Amino acid sequence: MSEKEIVFCKSGGCTAKLGAGVLEHILERLPKGKKDENLLVGYDSKDDAAVYRLNEHQAVVQTLDFFPPMVEDPYIFGKIAATNALSDIYAMGGEVKTALNIVCFPEFMDLNILGKILQGGAEKVQEAGGSLAGGHSIADSDVKYGLSVTGVVDPEKIWENNGAKPGDCLILTKRLGVGILCAANRVNQAPKGAMEQVIASMTTLNRKASEIGRKYPVHACTDVTGFGFLGHLHEMMDGRHSCKIYADRLPVFDGAESCAEEFLLTAAGQKNRNHLEQYVRFENVSFGMEEVLYDPQTSGGLLFAVPGEVAEELRGELWEAGLPAEIVGEVMERQEVEIRVAGRK
Repeated sequence: MSEKEIVFCKSGGCTAKLGAGVLEHILERLPKGKKDENLLVGYDSKDDAAVYRLNEHQAVVQTLDFFPPMVEDPYIFGKIAATNALSDIYAMGGEVKTALNIVCFPEFMDLNILGKILQGGAEKVQEAGGSLAGGHSIADSDVKYGLSVTGVVDPEKIWENNGAKPGDCLILTKRLGVGILCAANRVNQAPKGAMEQVIASMTTLNRKASEIGRKYPVHACTDVTGFGFLGHLHEMMDGRHSCKIYADRLPVFDGAESCAEEFLLTAAGQKNRNHLEQYVRFENVSFGMEEVLYDPQTSGGLLFAVPGEVAEELRGELWEAGLPAEIVGEVMERQEVEIRVAGRK
């Protein structure tokens, strides 16, 4: 069994996530039990991680994420999967402390492949300043890998994903188009050099962006992953606010829009469109850019909502740290259309 036989499962990375509509249908029917006053953030808020208060000054942040491969190299896959799982801690404004491996692996496959996956993951946990503390593995027909991660955060400084306020500016810290370019790469249609840029982005921790963000009055934050930019933005609006997005300010990988125009798309992106299109209105936006905004991201960037008066300063500091951050829109009072995406007139 060669390494290349783990390449591209039917849906790798965050394209493998169940659709948001399916999850809502299931989660709303789960018994919630007695309310625990110390559970500050749970699954009912659709946030990035759970937060449990230990005392007045400290809370535990917990998250879990794993998926099938989306790149040929098992070592790179391990790094991407770990980076993606660690991101939820950073999206809550927390610090990583420990991580546990989650592994599904075929018994007949070369164990050296598994070793490379775990090596990649372990290196990203170390880079995050955390300790790899164990894990769990099962025999499966396909490869899957990820982490359960524990972090800490000040209970008074949690970044929830739905705290945006009218007048806030929206700042995105990584480029969009990961799912589209990975789909194009599967059929050898990705532009030259595109996958190298995408892999570099997917293996960049959101640690620096989170640390910089903690210097500012962040009202809301989420990481942009499987539900796409518009899906996570919809969760941020929380049915209470609306926003305007400027399509020409969005950081997008070169070639992503043109690949989308050639219908090099993912099934997950179409699930996102079906679920979200009732909340979105596009104005002078190309089909390709629409697809980029619905596109599921693997290990995407952070999306901040911050007061307008500090937005440019925050964006500048993120740029100085080498992150392709841009101010991509603004939050406003609730209107008839939740999300307006404006292109060039």
